[in-house]
Amino acid sequence: MPRVASAGTRVHKDEPSWPLAETDRTRVLFLIDASSGFERRLLLDWIERNRPTGAGAADWDAVDIPPSRRRVRRVSLAKLDEALAASDHLLLAPLRVAWLPRKRDGVRSARFSDLLRFGDPRDPNALRQRVIAARELDRCRIVAGEPAPASELLERWRAAMGVAEGETTAFSNFVARQAALALERAERRLRGARYKVPRFVREDILTRPAFRGGLAQLARTMGKRETRAARDAARYLREIAASHSTFVIDLCARLIRMLYSQGYAEELHYDREKLARVQALAQRQSVVFLPSHKSNLDHLVLQYMLHENGHPPNHTAGGINMNFFPMGPLVRRSGVFFIRRTFKDNEVYKFVLRHYIDYLIEKRFPLEWYIEGGRSRSGKLLPPRFGLLAYVVDAYRRGRGDDVALIPVSIAYDQISDVQDYAKEQQGGAKQTESFSWLVSWIRRLRRDYGTIHIDFGEPLSLAKTLGPPQPDAEPAPDERDLALQKLAFEVCVQINAVTPITPISLVTLALLGTGGQAQTAKEVVVRLTNLLDAVERRKLPNTGLEELETAEGVARVLEELAENEVVDRFSEGHESVYRIGPERELAAAYYRNSIIHFFVAPAIAELALLHAANAGDDEDRVDAFWRGAMQLRDLLKFEFFFAEKDVFRGELRRELADRDAEWEALLASGSEGAVELLRRSRPFNAHRVLRPFLEAYRVVADHLAAQPADQEIDEGRFIDACLGLGRQYHLQRRVHSTDSVSKVLFQTALKVARNRGLVASNEPDLAEWRDVFAAEIRTDLRHIDAVDALARSRRAGLID
Repeated sequence: MPRVASAGTRVHKDEPSWPLAETDRTRVLFLIDASSGFERRLLLDWIERNRPTGAGAADWDAVDIPPSRRRVRRVSLAKLDEALAASDHLLLAPLRVAWLPRKRDGVRSARFSDLLRFGDPRDPNALRQRVIAARELDRCRIVAGEPAPASELLERWRAAMGVAEGETTAFSNFVARQAALALERAERRLRGARYKVPRFVREDILTRPAFRGGLAQLARTMGKRETRAARDAARYLREIAASHSTFVIDLCARLIRMLYSQGYAEELHYDREKLARVQALAQRQSVVFLPSHKSNLDHLVLQYMLHENGHPPNHTAGGINMNFFPMGPLVRRSGVFFIRRTFKDNEVYKFVLRHYIDYLIEKRFPLEWYIEGGRSRSGKLLPPRFGLLAYVVDAYRRGRGDDVALIPVSIAYDQISDVQDYAKEQQGGAKQTESFSWLVSWIRRLRRDYGTIHIDFGEPLSLAKTLGPPQPDAEPAPDERDLALQKLAFEVCVQINAVTPITPISLVTLALLGTGGQAQTAKEVVVRLTNLLDAVERRKLPNTGLEELETAEGVARVLEELAENEVVDRFSEGHESVYRIGPERELAAAYYRNSIIHFFVAPAIAELALLHAANAGDDEDRVDAFWRGAMQLRDLLKFEFFFAEKDVFRGELRRELADRDAEWEALLASGSEGAVELLRRSRPFNAHRVLRPFLEAYRVVADHLAAQPADQEIDEGRFIDACLGLGRQYHLQRRVHSTDSVSKVLFQTALKVARNRGLVASNEPDLAEWRDVFAAEIRTDLRHIDAVDALARSRRAGLID
């Protein structure tokens, strides 16, 4: 039995109790997790004070295990090996001392001052331990992990490692690791759920039989030595895995608040009841947060919101480009894991990443990544990327979790600091490389007033309900798997769009970008907003509160905010201030408009489809012509917007027209005048504000494509550069109305449409003719937009109702 030395200090009132043995033959073996001699004495002192009356040397013993925190004591597992071998009737009881931060304002969390003065308050050195134990008793707690019979652990170890009966080599390592995990769970109850982080990730993954066996088989397939593959796998896992620190988690939360509050309101805007439902869901199953990606603040503000509400940090996938000093080491310790941009030819890397995702799903640690892949430069939600989603779906199919919930997250900003950079990139400028100097510049830009940050959650998507129960032994066909991924990703994006709020900034830019660059007073902008506000209210669209847009004073405040950040031009040398979005500001303003444009796409398509019906021949069915026009536009814009399934989309248009006339089909079938009458009842007119930039960009691409020899190979980079030049020419000639149509992002999507239609590379002899037809189709749509624009001008002039 070890000699017990008193630590010379009191203990906290909330102490654990002595573990109860199942039988008289069972001996309690305390596993001492101590980072210093002082901690060890505290634990032995606790054992002596809490020892039941009559318990002697034969009833208990204590051995050291490697300390989980400060690695200042080198501990051999030889004594643990001896104890495990000496008896089959052991109850293993882990013990540890937990050190807590000082309570301030009712909250225990680490502060910058702690770091500067003494380091991590949860991991003090031996001297600080003595001071804390003597002066701040409430910060020193004895923690007991859930005890477990050694025989039970032995069975679990043999099952997990595939070890034969009678073999006990390395069993003590397993026991020590399980003890540390039990202590982590017990300490988490003391600290709170926000500190639920994995321990021994690398050891656990690398020693699993499934990992070792799969890696060996992969090495043989690749013709690679198993030892080399194992070294590579260990290196890749170190490169990928997050390495959490509770101190850094607290530190990052404070840094994040300091950072975003430079330019935004300190209070984030979100629904606490929705967040509570997400938290309850995460208690039962694995969850994956899939936020939109507008700014480099996205992950930070989501992390801060979760931390403030007691959620554990997400395991967040980050691009390896962000792994630079000091940002990389800091965010890795707060939950970010870094993955390479491309690794499709690196089979060992893919194997390691798959097992890392499997581990996180199995242990129910929350995941996070951007469904779009990168930041949206246009303000509109980008098409989803399937890579990490495929890993999660595969983990679920293989039975790593009973269910996984995908949580769509919208993160919206009144304004962002990056919008001018995005505008430059859309004009062909290069993206600035992330570095320390870039980070400093980005932080400095946050010192302006950008308004408020809004976070909302869409309806969670259950993989169990969507895909059915896990089927570890059934591999889906590639086509079936790809289709399921696409539907899941599509629905996530639809849910994000559905809860993205309309802000005063976004609605004002939508109104102003439809003026053709004409300056407006605040009162005139109020008039332009009237029908838009009515539509938002009538359709019950999500918004952040738009009451201020009903008065000239409120609109003036919004316009001044835009002018302050160089999105709107102000002229104040006349009788009253007037505002406009000049050509050099249009791409920046379009960013905010595009963030809500999805709410107005269906009405805009309905307007153009009505003109398509109005211009149909006398022998054509105008209702059929309407649907042909609508579906043609849906197909043309399918890479821009997340359209519902065809039947659902038709239902949306039916409801849109029924709002104008319950007997709309009869009115439309009556002739051209009926189609025009339905169009004139639009409140507001949408097509010229919503679809013109996209179709004008498509026209530039279609015209340039038609000008290329049919047998000439298209180089995308040079082609897009040429379109940027042609777009600027068209703008100078007024064949393109605004510079937000001259966008690299829009040109790339238009080329994608052309490629999808077989117009980029084909051996067909009629390729040149097909390209001309494509260009003609777009010109027809633009003429229809001009007609809608003329009707909107007539209404403002009082010429029509």
